[in-house]
Amino acid sequence: MSIRYISTRGGVPQADFRTVLFAGLAPDGGLFVPDSWPSFTPDELRSLRGLSYPETVLAVMRPFVGDAMTEAELEGVIARAYAPFRHAATAPLRQLGPDLWLLELFHGPTFAFKDFAMQLLGGLFEHFLARSGETITIVGATSGDTGAAALAAFAGKRGVRIAILHPHGRVSDIQRRQMTTLMDANVLNLALEGTFDDCQAIVKAMLGDRALADELHLAAVNSINWVRIVAQTAYYIHAALRLGGPDRAPVFVVPTGNFGNVYAGWVATRMGLPIERLVVASNTNDILPVFFREGRYARSGVTPTLSPSMDIQVASNFERLLFELCDRDGDRLRELMAGFADEGTLSVGHNRLARAREGFGAAAVSEAETLAEIEDTLARTGEIVCPHTAVGLHVARRTQAPAGAPVIALATAHPAKFGDAVERAIGRAPVLPPALAGLVEGEERYDILGVDAAQVVERVRALAGG
Repeated sequence: MSIRYISTRGGVPQADFRTVLFAGLAPDGGLFVPDSWPSFTPDELRSLRGLSYPETVLAVMRPFVGDAMTEAELEGVIARAYAPFRHAATAPLRQLGPDLWLLELFHGPTFAFKDFAMQLLGGLFEHFLARSGETITIVGATSGDTGAAALAAFAGKRGVRIAILHPHGRVSDIQRRQMTTLMDANVLNLALEGTFDDCQAIVKAMLGDRALADELHLAAVNSINWVRIVAQTAYYIHAALRLGGPDRAPVFVVPTGNFGNVYAGWVATRMGLPIERLVVASNTNDILPVFFREGRYARSGVTPTLSPSMDIQVASNFERLLFELCDRDGDRLRELMAGFADEGTLSVGHNRLARAREGFGAAAVSEAETLAEIEDTLARTGEIVCPHTAVGLHVARRTQAPAGAPVIALATAHPAKFGDAVERAIGRAPVLPPALAGLVEGEERYDILGVDAAQVVERVRALAGG
């Protein structure tokens, strides 16, 4: 029997896998989650230990896809998705200390962890569109890596047009060029003179406007898309099993701004994987650490940092955790989110905060600490890490874990994508891989707009009509 999907705000009928794949945002403004959690027994988890990475993805994805695809169809999509990855292990673990590990998630086409879900999403979209003959328009917002990964997955694909919004001047040069040097006719890049949160708000409003979404056949690939979350869940299970799971529960330290990456780890726990703790590592945009410390979720201005992909003050995926803390009460969740939309703040009671703290920890890292961590990591290990990974490593080195429990920090991007920050820390820029070096001189194509939803809609409508 296939899993069905419900909205966190409880205002729409249950949906199937295909609907959730293309919709992203639920029609009532909520986020899709499964109506029940498939779970592995400890013995079933042990049986996955010897699988390749694509085989692990198949095992994790299969119950969520249900009868929407045959197993052979899903297996083929997964195999094609991970074929372009540059490391034989796909998601290798690198040991930095006795119980400290880096989970390297930057060996995909755009050198960032977003490739793990986006390449799979591209194949799934292509599969279902070929079957139906439809044409869709993808809209997305990015703080840097999501846009590049989405465009790498969808540029030039039949039946798809894709528009990506990014905050002008607030992504790295490499991140921008990975998006703007693509000249495919089905691609639109818009740079908004605002923050990522401004970009994300416009995208969510477009997806939430049912008339507009139906007119333009809109689809979403941002981290609010449920299928991206479950795709990322696979690397938590794969890594934990390689370090003794389920018989040894690791600590995962996750640099995150939008909460999607760390929430994927929480999904792994719902599927039966023992995890000692999931630790949110933030930069100075610390809305998430404040919540886990005080139970108060309050947006404020976004501060530009050396780790721009985390320069976010509204973590879209956090609604999914709030839904669970509200005991899956869509009415209560809707009240909380309405108050947050109006006042910019919400609070949970002591009991709900205590429940959140059972599985999560959180810490914020300053700019000086980020630079020092890049320098110290090179001195200690010979490894150069990106500033986002440095945020995670700084927190990981200070995380208390039970004796013998592996602490796994997620390395979310190749350091060459953030050469200026790395050079500030160690006095030299990291060597650009050949695939990135060619971007430096490439012609760029993008338009700069104000934070104007009407202008964005006009440009996306023109793309959709092309």
